[in-house]
Amino acid sequence: MIRELVYDLRQFFANKAVVLMYHRIAEPTSDVWEIAVSPKNFEDHLKVIKQMGNVVSLEELTHRIKRKTLQRNTIGVSFDDGYPDNKEIALPLLEKYKVPATFFIASGNIDAPREFWWDELEQIILFNEQLPRNIVMQIGETRVETNLGDEMILSATNRRKHINWKACTETPPTGRAIFFYRVWELLKPMPPHIQQAHLQQLRTLAKTEALSRPGYRTMSTQELKEFAASALVTIGAHTVHHPALAFHSTAFQEKEIVPNRKQLQEITGKGVDLISYPYGNFSDETIRIVSDAGFSAAFRTEEETAQNSSNRYKLGRYQVKNLTGQQLASQIKLWKAKK
Repeated sequence: MIRELVYDLRQFFANKAVVLMYHRIAEPTSDVWEIAVSPKNFEDHLKVIKQMGNVVSLEELTHRIKRKTLQRNTIGVSFDDGYPDNKEIALPLLEKYKVPATFFIASGNIDAPREFWWDELEQIILFNEQLPRNIVMQIGETRVETNLGDEMILSATNRRKHINWKACTETPPTGRAIFFYRVWELLKPMPPHIQQAHLQQLRTLAKTEALSRPGYRTMSTQELKEFAASALVTIGAHTVHHPALAFHSTAFQEKEIVPNRKQLQEITGKGVDLISYPYGNFSDETIRIVSDAGFSAAFRTEEETAQNSSNRYKLGRYQVKNLTGQQLASQIKLWKAKK
């Protein structure tokens, strides 16, 4: 008991950092992956982290790890993907509270009227008013079949179930949700052209056009240029098309990582020295590519504190859900007490 208490205290007071991971600052109708935080809660989060720790940029954080000078109660803030609300809503609040943040941008949709594939998939399957009763898809080596029965017509009851569903932690509440999760699971490791081909198949079945909702696009070139001009913003790489890198060849990974970095540097006029792995998915070969390309550090989605002994190409982060400020404060205390 005493040994456990001593270990817990050492962990709590150790020189380590909690890196927070956000995606969107918005209030979408549905958020099955829990990646959106309301503007009100995000502002409360910024108040909390300013009170609880020493907030530094991820550039500074990784420099300290390299020099083994990371201090206790260090907190870093990051965002993944590049949704427009990062500039429209998050940045003014970051500037108000003088909190630096790193934004990892997937560049494939910049200036394109196209949504991220997972957002469009969610909308087509979970919220389209009508789908065929029977759907058969061949995704890779897997044949996916579903009979939606009465669920071919989206009822108000099932719409509410889909709006409230949290896919990471809850069982799918409907046949449509089961079908959605299975298709998402199979498409996630696929190359982007295969993902888009199956999205088109679903659009045809659902008799709908490609979606281009304003809040679900990537920042434009001009928006990204203006965004990166802020002294509080660091731009990081996040690949071109957001693939699960470990499922692909070395050549494929290089074509996703290197051009992404180059494009972001050309748009912003700034160096891009940090990268986050899409879905937190990577391999030893991914690390070699990233290291050889000259990135100073890489971040994953594994919930783990950063320490002076951490591998700079496997730094952990904690996804922040739509918590109140008080809830986040309690959560950070728990995270700090862990490894």
